[in-house]
Amino acid sequence: MDTIQAIILGIVQGLTEFLPVSSSGHLQLASALLGTDLNPESDLTFSLTLHAATVLSTIVVLYREIWRLLCGLFSRTYNEEQAYVVKIIVSMIPIAIVGFFFMDVIEAAFSSILVVGIMLLVTSLLLTFAYYAKPRTKENISYRDAFIMGVAQAFAALPGLSRSGTTIATGLLLGNRRESVAQFSFLMVLPPIIGNAILDAAKGEFGGGVETIPMLAGFAAAFVTGCLACKFMIEIVKRGKLIWFAAYCAVVGIVATACHFIA
Repeated sequence: MDTIQAIILGIVQGLTEFLPVSSSGHLQLASALLGTDLNPESDLTFSLTLHAATVLSTIVVLYREIWRLLCGLFSRTYNEEQAYVVKIIVSMIPIAIVGFFFMDVIEAAFSSILVVGIMLLVTSLLLTFAYYAKPRTKENISYRDAFIMGVAQAFAALPGLSRSGTTIATGLLLGNRRESVAQFSFLMVLPPIIGNAILDAAKGEFGGGVETIPMLAGFAAAFVTGCLACKFMIEIVKRGKLIWFAAYCAVVGIVATACHFIA
């Protein structure tokens, strides 16, 4: 992989991690178009580097909220911040189960463009349902809703099924406020990504053929575009304009599915 390819993949990761169009699916499609054959097993270090960049961009954009949660977490009395952190922990339960017991099946799915295409179509349907759902105004995400959004995140481990799109659409369909759903969706993914990186490091599974300069270029591209996409997506959710992403996912899903049968 050369530097230009790494930058392109970094931009794809940074944009699609927050936009409801599936980062894993688009990385798979972009890798196929570039001829880099990127996959989580052979290029684990590069994949985790891109994810680390988007984690950092989330922290930068939402640092005020994260700092508020950290300050409240160490209070001696149970407070709103501690309750929010507990909800994030509750949302992690489904993805933890999937990670421990079904990861081999999911990683095998990364080799299938057909799966990516079908899951993009599913993402399009979810975003469409969320767009036309009757708006309600729950002030706070409940523990039940946090768990259901966690289940949605677990299903979104499949390439092509957007994590942000699935969790945001689920939260909106449950009747939560748009601002609350967007913020919770971006914060709930931080622990699983960080935890997965720690587990891989402990197992000594880092590896891949990407050199240092392309690695750094990919990280920088993913970080900068991630910051922009995170801010942009929060505003988009507030305005309720998810239907455009539904249309985009439908078009890309149809093209990817067609390419599978034509190739």
